[in-house]
Amino acid sequence: MGRKSSAVYNINYHLVWCPKYRKPILEKPEIKQFLEDQIHTIATTKEFDVLALEIMPDHLHLFVSTSPFYSPTEIVKVFKGVTALRLFKKFPELRDDYWKGKLWSPSYYVGTAGHVSAETIQRYIEEQTSKIRNSSSGQDQRSSC
Repeated sequence: MGRKSSAVYNINYHLVWCPKYRKPILEKPEIKQFLEDQIHTIATTKEFDVLALEIMPDHLHLFVSTSPFYSPTEIVKVFKGVTALRLFKKFPELRDDYWKGKLWSPSYYVGTAGHVSAETIQRYIEEQTSKIRNSSSGQDQRSSC
């Protein structure tokens, strides 16, 4: 669980993206290791926690915990943008296959995860509504922060 001055949070994203044309360039050990190092460096710099990282030959899975001050789109942009620049700089031969500086496919997958399932949250909200309806007093008993 993370903390900032104005929030306590548990926000985890499962992110998946792949190189353009789904080319298996990530199977090369030196590229794979460099990419892994860069993802961890970026995460440390941005104060993200890498919970899991799996680099496959033609895509990667990143499970990351972040604060609520970053949108999933911002997170993906940072990881894809910075890693592309650094990979092109370290491995200039990638430019032969990926001209115009576009290493990653523009699309990606994002899923969310936390300690509590959607069903648990829905059940909690329904129970709160039931408590209000079943209250014998005529006062409004909505919960407040």
